[in-house]
Amino acid sequence: MSDAPTDAHGREMATKAEMTEIQAMSVKSLTACLLNISEARRWKVVETVANAALNSNSAGECKAAVLNIFNDIDYNRSVITIVAPLTQLIESVTNACVVAFQHINLADHSGGHPRLGAVDLIPIHPISEDVTLQDCGKAAQEIAKELSSKVPGSSYFLFGHADHLDRGLVKRRKELKWFSGKSKMDYSTLESDIGCSPTSRFGLTGIGAIPYVMNCNVTMESTDLKLGRHIAKKIRGSTPGGLPGVQTMAFPHEGNIEIACNVESFNSEKLPLGQNMTNFVKTFGGCFYTSGKTIQERVKDLASKESVRVHDAAIIGFRPEEARELAIEALNSGRYDYWKYRTQRQM
Repeated sequence: MSDAPTDAHGREMATKAEMTEIQAMSVKSLTACLLNISEARRWKVVETVANAALNSNSAGECKAAVLNIFNDIDYNRSVITIVAPLTQLIESVTNACVVAFQHINLADHSGGHPRLGAVDLIPIHPISEDVTLQDCGKAAQEIAKELSSKVPGSSYFLFGHADHLDRGLVKRRKELKWFSGKSKMDYSTLESDIGCSPTSRFGLTGIGAIPYVMNCNVTMESTDLKLGRHIAKKIRGSTPGGLPGVQTMAFPHEGNIEIACNVESFNSEKLPLGQNMTNFVKTFGGCFYTSGKTIQERVKDLASKESVRVHDAAIIGFRPEEARELAIEALNSGRYDYWKYRTQRQM
């Protein structure tokens, strides 16, 4: 019998020394997709989509892993973290999206989170130094073209390094009125970049390439959406004095107001002058991101002026350096269904 430690499922776990060796192993062209689908209430559907990402490639090998599935019942939205070398990621993400489109009818969808598509967002992120945003942009375009062929009636808009104008996700969403949050859109008013005119069945899917994004949410013990939107705007990176790389929205959520933040990593050239460096975390490739603690403290300070309490910040998914390390571990150990051996990631 082996003396190696085991996890809750009885599977052998690597020792600390073995883990160090695994993490040091090279996985070339490593990328991630934080696939956003408009479904959380039917767990079997969500897990079926995740399993589709693990379909083996043409050589009969599985070279992709799903690290995590985060689903929010109130929002009726799930985020599936898929990691793989870039070539395999294209196939895995395409497979997952085909299955999602088969099972999710946007015309029947209801939930508290804005969305335009049954598959709402397909962001491709580099998580190793040998992959560029331009590489990811080409991959995103390839996925969109492949899906438009495999799923007749589906439609796509491009953002980031997949878009020929290099328009960011926020800009594209504003142009397409994504932030309106309407449950029933008039899709005849929207235009796609790839695919047919959008329909109520599939909606309009965003696909692009951007630096890795961490999701950090802070809950306020309040139902005052106006206050939530005020605070979200104050901490937004585009606001003078806001937090770099932080994109924010405020939503009603489970009887409170949630400040939902996308935290994008950025290179050292964009580090703000005169700010406390302890507010930022350095990650791979010389990039930085605003820490979850800093976001929480800024929200807490602003909310306290209105005598409103806030909960601790919840990091949804993984920090950039953590996503990279776990991707290497999962791919080298063959635990492609990695999400099954850890609890839902929210801390």
